[in-house]
Amino acid sequence: MANGVFHTVYGIEIDLTLPDLGDPDRPGLLDEITTPIERRERELLECLDHRSGSCRAEEHGRSPWMTIRRRTAGGRTGWVAAHLPVRHTPTPEESAKHKAMKERIARVAERHGLRAEVEARATDGRVRTDVLVTGDHGRRIGWEAQYAPISADTVRRRSRAAAEQGIVPLWVTDTDRSPVIGRAPWARVDGFGWKEIASPLAMMVRAGVRHLQQWKCLPSSERTCPDNGGSCGRFHAGWFLPALCLPAKPPTEVDRLVVASADGEFVPMRIPGQRDPRAVSRMWVPAADRDRWHDMFGPAGDENPPPGPVPGGAGTACTRRGPDASCRYGEETLTFDDHRPRRGNSAGTGLHTFDEVPARLFRVPPQGRGLDVTAAQRGTAALAHGCEPWQIGPCAGCGSPIHRYGGRGVHACAACRARVARG
Repeated sequence: MANGVFHTVYGIEIDLTLPDLGDPDRPGLLDEITTPIERRERELLECLDHRSGSCRAEEHGRSPWMTIRRRTAGGRTGWVAAHLPVRHTPTPEESAKHKAMKERIARVAERHGLRAEVEARATDGRVRTDVLVTGDHGRRIGWEAQYAPISADTVRRRSRAAAEQGIVPLWVTDTDRSPVIGRAPWARVDGFGWKEIASPLAMMVRAGVRHLQQWKCLPSSERTCPDNGGSCGRFHAGWFLPALCLPAKPPTEVDRLVVASADGEFVPMRIPGQRDPRAVSRMWVPAADRDRWHDMFGPAGDENPPPGPVPGGAGTACTRRGPDASCRYGEETLTFDDHRPRRGNSAGTGLHTFDEVPARLFRVPPQGRGLDVTAAQRGTAALAHGCEPWQIGPCAGCGSPIHRYGGRGVHACAACRARVARG
């Protein structure tokens, strides 16, 4: 039992011996922290001793998370905090795979000249990640090797805390039931044992990496219409696994993703659904595909989780005082407790459908007017260009007479082509 706890969302210490709990600006705080555990976040309240590294309860099989209850002692009744039981203890196999994956990520990064820090802490000293990989341009990827159960709320909160520190989170798991899927930048690999993970054996990313596919939905198209199974005559764009691309693309290895994510070759995408913006698809994609998508639809949403209130909290509309103050590493001991319906392993393809190709995607300069010259002027131009008079036409850029038609004809004059080449 304790008389104080730490509120992990607000980043404040709560004194249960005071009528206002030490925070007079939050009149509803007591109702919030005494909400039954099944109706609030399990990790809402944290032991103060755990934060200082001297929690005795954890030595006796208790978790660092707290619940608030009434206790009567000496004829007086007051509020006290009690530790919740541990839901899951990582098995030796889970711990071994977790360690092997961390070592593999760090080894690959260093082999390619990148900086890798195992069990790294951010500048605030609180946010910790399994392996922090830093690229040449300062891009920081926070790898989280998730082999044991974890809560969906913990995934969101840790990802948000990492983003606040300028770290791009990347969760890797070996099960399609993990709550990291679709809730943060993620990748799923095969269920190898620790020996295979530690070996040079290639590890393919089976889900979480996708490529952009665009097509006109016609009866002759290789793909059927995703809406009616036939053809609709409209344009479709969506994100597909490498094996489902046309033509198929090679799968991405974990080792390559370590390097490509730090170099910016692969980037995380967060794509709201076209019909339901709440249905968000998350994935890693080639940077060129991301740029093409933004050309078509604009930068819809942030790739990284934005700072803000933690979803699924205790139900109060309060403003946070700062980033999550508690250490989130090691919460693999939590079980899957998100009761929202799952949308399947793919978590959506981000499919978008549109009637016409946006005009901004056309790169060819608008055609000039017809060539308005006399027969004599056309003949003079033909002599200058060494071609027949009928082969003279307007430059697509400036409209001047050029050798436009025939076997050696060009679309634009040399000056216009050079201007386009320079960008």
